[in-house]
Parts: sequence; C-alpha cells; structure tokens
Amino acid sequence: MKRRAVLPAAALAVPAMTSSAQAPVDLDALQREVWNTEVAFARTMAQRDLAAFERHLSPHTVFWSGTNKLLRGKAAVVEAWKRFYEGPQAPFSWEPDEVVVIGDGTLATSTGPVRAPDGKVVSRFRSVWRREPDGRWLIVLDRGEPADPAKPASAGS
Repeated sequence: MKRRAVLPAAALAVPAMTSSAQAPVDLDALQREVWNTEVAFARTMAQRDLAAFERHLSPHTVFWSGTNKLLRGKAAVVEAWKRFYEGPQAPFSWEPDEVVVIGDGTLATSTGPVRAPDGKVVSRFRSVWRREPDGRWLIVLDRGEPADPAKPASAGS
C-alpha cells in the first residue's frame, strides 16, 4: 500500500520540475549586449554626458575610488565622478577587451584598458554588470587596476 502512494507522488514531481525549466540562454547574444553597453558607457565620457553615465549605474552600485575608498550608491558615484565630466576634453577613456556572462545570463564582467588623452594605457577597469528585469544591464561593481599588475612571485623564488 505504501509503495503505491510513493510512486504517484514521485511521478507527479517529475513534470513539475521539467515545466519550471527555463529556455536556454544565448550567452553570445548577451555578451554582445554587455559589450555594446560598456561601449555606450564609455562614450558618455567622450561625449561629456554625465546624465548618460548615471543611467548606466545601479542604485546600489559600488565603485572603488583610490586604493581603499568605496563609493556606495549611484548618488555617491555621480558626485565623485562629475569632476571627470567637466571641461571640454575627457581626462581619460576606456574600452572593453573582454566580456564574460555567467551561465544564467544575469551577471557579466567587462574589463579593458583605460587611456590618458595621449592614448597611453594608464590602468585597467573591471566592472560587473547585472541584467535587470526590464533587460537593461546596469553596473553594480567597478574597480580600476594597475595597467600592468605585478606578476606574483612563484613558489620557488
């Protein structure tokens, strides 16, 4: 008797699990979306458009400023970055050279060089983007790194 009760319950569980499966994620398409979003984000600096910069930020974004200071939230980041948007010439530019999207398509990372106005690479950026329910990608974490980070010493040296 117990055996009959267990089998129907197990059989009912299988359709429920398969019906909740999501459609496959097109990671290549999402990678292109994030790449294009990063390019548009960088273009805000070239076009001196602080309002467009702000539209790329999550309300909960965190930017590292300097070595230890954290800027938490969109308002703090915009306040700190508005100085970079003043004046006719951008003090730096950036562009992605790598974008990776996680398997479920909800988060991505982008990285690339940051250049001085003369084109010299002065650092690298590393950003984390989150896909919002409306499909927009917003930046949630951003950190600059040295242009050519020192390689860690090998265990034998």
